Amino acid sequence: MKEKDETERKAIDTFEGRVVRKDLVKDIKSSTNVPSYVLEYLLGQYCATDDEESIEEGMNRVKKILSKHYVRPDEAEKVKSEVREKGKYRIIDKVKARLDLGADAYFSQFTNIGLGNIAVSEELISKHEKLLGGGVWAIVDMEYTPEEAGNIFSIGNFNPIQISRLDIDKIKNGRSKFERDEWIDLLLRSMGYEPDYFDHRTKLLIISRLIPLCENNFNLVELGPRGTGKSYVYRELSPYSILVSGGKTTVAKLFLNLNTGRVGLVGLWDTVAFDEVAGISFKDRDAIQMLKDYMESGSFSRGTEEISATAGMVYIGNIDLEVEKILKTSHLFSPFPEDMQDLALIDRYHFYLPGWEIPKMKSEYFTDRYGFIVDYLAEFLREMRKENMGDAVHEFFNFGEQLNQRDNRAIKKTLSGFLKILHPDGEYTKDQLEEYLRIAMEGRRRVKEQLKRIGGLEYRDVDLSYIDLETSQERFVDVPEEAEEKLIPKDTQTSGTVYTIGKEDMKNHIFKIETQAIGGNGKKHVMSSPGKKMKDCFRSAYEYLKGNMKNFSKDESMDEYNINVEIVNPSNASEGDDTSVAFLVSMVSSILNQPVKNRLVVLGDMSIIGELNPVTSLTEDLQLAIDAGAERVLIPAKNKKDFDKIPNEILEELDLMFYENPVKAVEKALE
Repeated sequence: MKEKDETERKAIDTFEGRVVRKDLVKDIKSSTNVPSYVLEYLLGQYCATDDEESIEEGMNRVKKILSKHYVRPDEAEKVKSEVREKGKYRIIDKVKARLDLGADAYFSQFTNIGLGNIAVSEELISKHEKLLGGGVWAIVDMEYTPEEAGNIFSIGNFNPIQISRLDIDKIKNGRSKFERDEWIDLLLRSMGYEPDYFDHRTKLLIISRLIPLCENNFNLVELGPRGTGKSYVYRELSPYSILVSGGKTTVAKLFLNLNTGRVGLVGLWDTVAFDEVAGISFKDRDAIQMLKDYMESGSFSRGTEEISATAGMVYIGNIDLEVEKILKTSHLFSPFPEDMQDLALIDRYHFYLPGWEIPKMKSEYFTDRYGFIVDYLAEFLREMRKENMGDAVHEFFNFGEQLNQRDNRAIKKTLSGFLKILHPDGEYTKDQLEEYLRIAMEGRRRVKEQLKRIGGLEYRDVDLSYIDLETSQERFVDVPEEAEEKLIPKDTQTSGTVYTIGKEDMKNHIFKIETQAIGGNGKKHVMSSPGKKMKDCFRSAYEYLKGNMKNFSKDESMDEYNINVEIVNPSNASEGDDTSVAFLVSMVSSILNQPVKNRLVVLGDMSIIGELNPVTSLTEDLQLAIDAGAERVLIPAKNKKDFDKIPNEILEELDLMFYENPVKAVEKALE
């Protein structure tokens, strides 16, 4: 056994009987499929000490209890026989209940033992409503009652696996004995992780997974690679959270069943976490609207009732590609089902946790040192839901002018969560509060950056900032991934390479056109074209150039070249209309072996005789060009009338070049 470090010694002295060695959980969990909080509840009863002899004795007792009372599915028939022969038998199992409308009575189901239709009293349902939701792990005395009608088994004593009482003042007072970083390490060990393997930022990101457990109505999304522990917190660490696996769900299950009058998951749990968001679907047409209402206000209407609840909503899922590649072509909500990529729904998320920054968990990342008994941690977090620490920001800072009401609320709730977890005693420094504020703003800005990518200019105000009350200095908060390389590189492109923006119904997409003109006999070939309209754009440009080549070079003829064009379509658009001028510029650039200007986007459409059409969605195209990394944009002169409609923020970032005809377009595009 390793020598105890200072954090462990403080934890054992300050929270005697409430900490446990975490490797004990690993030793037992490998042979029992129960949540960590169930195991640690038992370990806390018998192993909450640093005396090795007592720990060994306690471990043997816990193993004996589990061996005797935890029911594996393959032992179900044996246990039923024990109940029948002995009249009573104690088991550890997950118990669910349902209301049978025909019988007008409640019946329970035991997950492992496989027993169903066991009568449950209304009194038990009233005391433990979660039985009607995802179920409750409990120590239950099963009784043999053959004289009763119906099932020969019934429920005797029923004890949910959770601590009976929490002294929150003991935790608040005990916190003062730890340095801030020691407290962070203790919490990480309590979650099962060894903090030595994580840098400070990663530690805080892992801690942020706990915020929905301590902050009412907190809406969090985390997408990242597999194996980073995204669902672990909500499945293993608290009896007050439920993990809903991807699949179909209903309004009745989530909010309210009109037939029974029973409130759904949001009324039964502190946190409702949806795992594998890509697979979520709602059977009810009005489910998304109800989600939006609930995530905004903490209440929902169903029938004639307005019902309030405090459950936080967590959405977790996998990102299969590198984030940098996704941001070049799409947005960070793309793994969500299409109906959940609703702009108003996305705007309700308080914090987007960058799961790609958390490493995949290796065996050495799990601690064998002392941490809080998980159930004790869960009760602490739940008790802190009664407090609100978000207004602490105004002790030192004010918000910048681009924050709207939703931004304000989201950032305050995230900040409140960090303070409640890390400073429950209310003692923190200005620098510490500023650190949490910056992470809170970053998580909210990440949401807003995606809104801008999806919704365009309506959501262009993404520059979140705060003002230091002491110095009046305004500080802006970025998101790290937005600083990565853009789709359009800084370096000079090869001749024939042109970036443009094509239309697909109501959407606009960035395309990269690469043309290779080689000696030949006038043949042409287009590869990777996404649709007929884009092929028609190329055909118009080609025929125009064939008849007007002398305007670009007196010495060249299209009959002397074979033109090979490849269209790079990073967003996998199905069409790319209004791109003929870009094709023209690309072909001339390749024939003359002359590259276009750096970071240029070419806009505009032309007919086979060179007549130009104005760009129909100029402002949106310019914003998309900026997002892709453009510094200059070539535009038909017919769009000069739209100049006054372009926001100043866009004009300040781009050099706009206007052309009156196709020849001028090529001249201005080339270096």
